[in-house]
Amino acid sequence: MTMGYGNTTGFAIDPIEKKPLNHFLPASTILSFGTAGCNLGCKFCQNWSISKAQLDHDNSFYSSPTDVVSLAKKYSTPSIAFTYNDPVIFGEFAADITKIAQEEGVHTVFVTAGYITKTARDEVFAGASAANIDLKAFSERFYKNLAYASLKEVLDTIVWVKEKTNIWLELTTLLIPGENDSPEELKSMSKWIIENLGDRVPIHFTAFHPDFKIRDIPPTPPKSLKIAREIALEAGLKYVYTGNVHDPEGQTTYCPGCGEKVIERNWHTVTKNLLINGSCPFCSTKLDGIF
Repeated sequence: MTMGYGNTTGFAIDPIEKKPLNHFLPASTILSFGTAGCNLGCKFCQNWSISKAQLDHDNSFYSSPTDVVSLAKKYSTPSIAFTYNDPVIFGEFAADITKIAQEEGVHTVFVTAGYITKTARDEVFAGASAANIDLKAFSERFYKNLAYASLKEVLDTIVWVKEKTNIWLELTTLLIPGENDSPEELKSMSKWIIENLGDRVPIHFTAFHPDFKIRDIPPTPPKSLKIAREIALEAGLKYVYTGNVHDPEGQTTYCPGCGEKVIERNWHTVTKNLLINGSCPFCSTKLDGIF
C-alpha cells in the first residue's frame, strides 16, 4: 500500500530543459512536483531533503490527480513532471494523473532512476509522453555500493522504454570524480547505448556537488564534463549535452546531418531555435524528438 498517494511536497514551474529534456517541446514550461521517499539509497543524492524524508516529518499536503492537472492548466504548462523524488515511489498516483492529463491534452514526464520491476512498469509508465532516466554509472559496483540498486534492472528498463513504448527517452549521468567518470567506463556506456538504443538517444552529463553522505569528493570539474561529451561523440552518439555548468557549446543541439547549430541554449534557456517543423533549416534533416 502506497503512503505517498496524493502527499505532494511542493510544486514549481520550470523550463523543460531543467528536467533535463532537450528534445521534448524545447523552451516550454513544465509543472514539476514530487512526494517523499525513494526506492534507491544514493549516498550522493542531490535532493536528499525530499527523497530521504519521512511523510510524517515533512510538510506535505494532499493534492488529488485532478488538482495536479488543473494546476497545470491554470498556469498553461503543456506538461507535468514527476520529479524531485523518484515517481516509482508514487507510481499509482502518477498513473492516475497521467490518465486525466491525457484527457485534458497535457503531457506527463517521468524523471526517474528506472529501478522498477517488469510487473509494475507497464502500469506506472502507461500513457507518459517523455522520460529522463538516470543512468547513474555503468558498473554494478557503483550501483551496489553507492545507490543500493542494480545496473542490470535499470538497463532493462531503459531498453524497454525505447523498444516497447512511445515514450520519448533521454538519459542523464551525474559524473562523480573518481567514481563513474573514467574514460573506460564512459566508452563502455556509450558503446552500450549505441548497440542497444541507437545513436540518437540524447544523453546529459551533469556536474556533481558534495551533498548528503558524500561530502569529501570535490565538485565535478567542467573539464571532466567536456571530456565525457567528447568520448560519447567520438563513440558515435549524435546528441550529447553537459549540465549544471555554464557551457553553451555543450548545451547546444547540432544537426546530425550537417553539424550546424539548430538550437542554442545558455543554462536552461533556449536563446535560438532554428528548427522548421522539427527539421534542420540548412540541410532539411529531421531531428529526433518531439518539437
